[in-house]
Parts: sequence; structure tokens; C-alpha cells
Amino acid sequence: MRRPCGPRKTANLSGPVHHQLNMYTLAAGAAGVGMLALARSAEAKIVYTPANVKIVPNHTVRLDLNHDGKSDFTFKNVLFTSTGATSFRSDRLSILPVSANQIWGRKTSRGYDYASALVAGVKVGASGAFSAGPRSMAFGMDQGGSFYCEGKWNNVQKRYLGLKFMIHGKTHFGWARLNTNCNLYKVEAVLTGYAYETIPGKAIITGRTHGPDAEQPDPASLTRPAEKPASLGLLAIGAPGLSIWRREECGLATCGFTGSAQ
Repeated sequence: MRRPCGPRKTANLSGPVHHQLNMYTLAAGAAGVGMLALARSAEAKIVYTPANVKIVPNHTVRLDLNHDGKSDFTFKNVLFTSTGATSFRSDRLSILPVSANQIWGRKTSRGYDYASALVAGVKVGASGAFSAGPRSMAFGMDQGGSFYCEGKWNNVQKRYLGLKFMIHGKTHFGWARLNTNCNLYKVEAVLTGYAYETIPGKAIITGRTHGPDAEQPDPASLTRPAEKPASLGLLAIGAPGLSIWRREECGLATCGFTGSAQ
């Protein structure tokens, strides 16, 4: 036989128990906020790699933007010397995309497909002038002792390639920074750094090495021991768990319920 349900009595908790519950609620909320902050910082990230790689005549350099062990683009510096009666030598620096990757560039009035030499601060994203296929960067020639050099990358410093590439079937954007020099007819380049945006489809700014929302470390944290966060296991068991956590935080000292060590 069921007993009739009457109004439930309200339990009167003691002051210390109320305080412990309030402390638990605040600690659990703080832990949740901390986890959300970590999640946000992990969402957006620019991965930048400094470099000092020379690309000299008759050499090939492979570019792996996201360090997954697979080449995304290839730099080729091809030196050619004629074997006929007429003296002719040439040197061309080019960049070739791997698979479906693309390079920011345009076709010149002379019909050559050149990679654009972008300045710092250019937005590299879906609206960029990307297209498939290899792109010439700089070209030098010696024809009977007459030398000349041409190309968008002829004798430039701190210019950027706009790059579009795939990671696990999703489009990402990046850049590569180079200095180039043409001496007589020989072209040499130095790759000084490269970066990519980890969020698929998100644009990246040439020269930017970290995201605008990236959190900077607190200078004081570099000299003080890291604080030990409350574990989710201790928070989950309520006030008793909070008490254990507080004792762990205090070490050999005795903590009171006011939130400070006594």
C-alpha cells in the first residue's frame, strides 16, 4: 500500500556544508571554462616553420607544409647547357604542385605561367588567383655572352608564394617565403620560412606566423611552477572530492574553508 505523498521537508544544511557546495560549484565551473578555453585555442592555429634552405641550380627541394611526411610542393632549379656550336645556357627556377594542390599565379603577356611574388599582408584564401600546374618563378639565360634574367621572382627579397593544398581531402591555405637572386644567368633562392592554417578553408595572411586569437603565455608562468588543476574525478564526487583536492593543493599546510591557506 502506497503512503500518501505529502509536502517534502527541506533539509537545513549547516554553514560549512553550504560553503563546501558553493566552492565545488565554483571549481566545477572554472574547470569547465578552462576546458572551453583550451578547446578554442586548439581550434585555430597557424603552424609556422622557419627555414634556411638553399635552392641552387640542378637541385630539387621538396616542401612538406604540414610535416606529415608527404611533399605538397616541389621546387626545381634546372640548369641547361647546349651542346651545339652556338653557346646557350639557361637556368629556370620553378615550383610544381603535388596532386591536386595549386599555386597563386597568372599567365603573363608572353604566355608564361608565373607564380606570383606576393608581398607581406596579402590574404591567401578562396578568392586567390589559384590554378593547377607548375609555375615558373625566375629564368636566366646566357646566349653568346649576352646575359639577362626575367620573371616575377627575379632578384626579390622576402616575397611570398600563395599555396593551396589538401589535408585528408580538405582544402588548406599556406605560404612560403623566399629570397631569390640571378647572377649573370644562374638563379639561386633561399627558402626562409613557411606556414599553413590548420582550419580547412580558412585564409592565412602572408607573413603571419600565429593566429590573431592565439593566446600568449603569461610571462610569470615561465618562472613559477605550474598550478595543478582539479581533476574531473574529484570534482564529480562533490564536496568530499573538493576537500581532497584542496588538501592536495595545500601540501603540508592546512587549508581552511575560506579559500586561502592558513
